[in-house]
Amino acid sequence: MNFWLCRGRAGNPLRLVWFSEIQWDFLSTRKQRILSRFGERWRILFIEPYALGRSHHWFPVRRGRVWVVTVPFLKSVPFTLGRLLDNPLFRTLATIPGTLLMFWWVRVLGFASSDRIIALSSVFWGRVAASMACRLRVYDANDDHLAFPGTPRWLPGYLAALLQRVDLIFSVTPELTARLEVPEGVRLVELGNGVEFSHFALPRPQPPAPLAGLKGPVLGYAGAMDWLDTEIVADTAVAWPNCTIVLIGPAYDREWWKNQRSINMRPNVHYFGKVEYGELPAWIQHFDLALMPLKRGRLKGVSHPNKLYEYAATGVPVLALNYCSAVEGARDVIMVAESGEAFVRMVPQALADGRRDERMEFARRHSWDKIAASMEAEMLSALGELNG
Repeated sequence: MNFWLCRGRAGNPLRLVWFSEIQWDFLSTRKQRILSRFGERWRILFIEPYALGRSHHWFPVRRGRVWVVTVPFLKSVPFTLGRLLDNPLFRTLATIPGTLLMFWWVRVLGFASSDRIIALSSVFWGRVAASMACRLRVYDANDDHLAFPGTPRWLPGYLAALLQRVDLIFSVTPELTARLEVPEGVRLVELGNGVEFSHFALPRPQPPAPLAGLKGPVLGYAGAMDWLDTEIVADTAVAWPNCTIVLIGPAYDREWWKNQRSINMRPNVHYFGKVEYGELPAWIQHFDLALMPLKRGRLKGVSHPNKLYEYAATGVPVLALNYCSAVEGARDVIMVAESGEAFVRMVPQALADGRRDERMEFARRHSWDKIAASMEAEMLSALGELNG
């Protein structure tokens, strides 16, 4: 493998090191969709975490113009040992292997110069990223990274250390912005999520094989399973036995489906696991109703769901629980329920929602192309201001 491909191309390349909280190939998210759209001048290194039971890139691989490499770090420490990280000395020692490995790949792949951009969406790298020499430091607040279950008590200090050294912040919602302690003089840009419109809107007449034999209207959910309100799913399955509920997507908890006793024995609920991004539109297009019964809470309340726009781009009817401002703002094109009981009751009405063209136009206005162009332009502007 030629690790030096990122050197010696177009003049004055822009080198970006991005520390991610999610693996590039695990789940298609904001980071992959945006970074893959940056211009030819960019050379990008994507540092992804280790996760038990998944495939990893111990040697760098190319994803378009992006190098991807796995580096175990604090978040990767098994839970039984993770409590030891509450000890500052142990935590410092535990960071050394991952930090050294990261610096090794940064140097080998040509990203060691201080004439680089450091960006991160993983708060666990906050202290390291805050100390690295660079021209520009960027934080992408795509979630409330302190609201995830099991967040260690020392992690807020890592975010605080980063915010004190950051030059530019992106936030996906006003609610998330309100939670950030942004230092005076630091530019913050609210930049939401979006969709690859043509990918989801292009008709796929042939349904995926697992859907072909299912009976009744298909009510489908596509996304990470861990945030799904399974009580609402169970109540929907019981209330509408002639409908089939289809769940597709990965679960961070490898035992997730096994543990879902309220739904895994229901004859009209089917879980098909992770579906590759290229196959996802064919599944959603053959749902009769796309579902968004996400858990309410501190974490999801400030989120900006990609699936809202992916669903809308296919034109299929959508029924969502009102759990965040993005859902509230889409009332003109989707059905929105204020409670679990209302969600179940509204299924027939949502199935009959004929606003197909309006949904597709709504999705078209939230293009990843526009969002990526805005992020790129903000970074370039910040670089120009700093150089001035």
